[in-house]
Amino acid sequence: MPNRSLIFFLIKRYLRFDKSQPFISITALLAFFGVAVGVMVLIVAMAIMNGMSKEFEKKLFVMNYPLTLYTTSPYGISEEVVQALEKKFPNLLFSPYLQTQSLIKSAHSMNGGVVFGVDFSKERRINEVLNDALKNTNENDLFKNPFNLIVGKSLRYSLNLDLNQKADLFFTELEPTGLTLSPIMKRFTIKGDFDSGLKSYDMSYMYTSLQAISAIRRLPLGLYDGVHVYSKEPMKDIENLRNALKTINHHGIGIEGWWQQNGNFFSAMELEKRALFIVLMLIILMASLNIISSLLMVVMNRRKEIALLFSMGSSQKEIQKTFFYLGNIIGLGGVALGVVLAFLSMYLLSVFPIISLPADVYGINTLPLDLSLMDFMLTLIGSIIIVGLSSYYPSKKASHIDALSVLRNE
Repeated sequence: MPNRSLIFFLIKRYLRFDKSQPFISITALLAFFGVAVGVMVLIVAMAIMNGMSKEFEKKLFVMNYPLTLYTTSPYGISEEVVQALEKKFPNLLFSPYLQTQSLIKSAHSMNGGVVFGVDFSKERRINEVLNDALKNTNENDLFKNPFNLIVGKSLRYSLNLDLNQKADLFFTELEPTGLTLSPIMKRFTIKGDFDSGLKSYDMSYMYTSLQAISAIRRLPLGLYDGVHVYSKEPMKDIENLRNALKTINHHGIGIEGWWQQNGNFFSAMELEKRALFIVLMLIILMASLNIISSLLMVVMNRRKEIALLFSMGSSQKEIQKTFFYLGNIIGLGGVALGVVLAFLSMYLLSVFPIISLPADVYGINTLPLDLSLMDFMLTLIGSIIIVGLSSYYPSKKASHIDALSVLRNE
């Protein structure tokens, strides 16, 4: 059995600052702080990447929905299908919609966008941004006149439109006028505005009633282009809805989830996160090289002592464990310090506005931080493996010193 008291005695001795060989102690300190900084940077970077991903996901949910039913035929989705799904899935929220493209014109400027015809009472239950916009709007006014319009705040400001002001909308639908065809024009009343935090949505999305879009597109009431669906477990409910649609008499209805609508975006962010993890893990790897060099210098400097220990009966395992534990104390101490510094940095970044972001670009002005347990555990495991491997080679080298030749020459 290895003599533990001897191992701990040697570790304490080799951890002391050696005045005769200060460079060895300085190298060990560089290894210690290098690993700490590497772990800190890696944890904070993973928290920022995960926070940005969650923030973008939240922003995309503003105008994207957990599940969306869409028509794959010219027949559309009927009100009977919606009612059948509402009856079969009382835990889900359904909001049918119609959509068309349009140009909105004010006195001096014009802008293109997409107009959604929705049932405001249903849509506001699953669209928080629209719900906030309707809080200051009289619902009776919305129902009295179907040609009311809710626009993005950025669009309203760019066109210099006031609330309750009239605006002309030109639709891609055509109507005959004499010998030519011209776009349909309709005047709407601006009844409210919304602020999603994403300027692209605010400039291009507009909401009006189902009756207005049905009249403009000359569609019968109760026929829709699609249905927005709110679900707490969309990945599970998508299969249930798909199976339910097979039993309902319909003409081609597809279904997709939010992860399918924005799959390329989140795949790119995940790939970027993995690449950043590997690159930053190399910082820890580079710092661990100092552990190797520090231990090798200790071994070379203490060759006579190691040879004497062998001559006095110490085993190879005792010497190997001594230097292996020595490297682990330096490396794992750096890992522990890095974790402490990482959480301290995240606390400071979350409390104090040290780093500010342009709100018009990201929709937020503070740095989002969200460290997942998986990223934290991967960082710890990866760091521990690197430190362990860095300590193994010097300890193996120390245990194979030829005591006889060292004592003969020195």
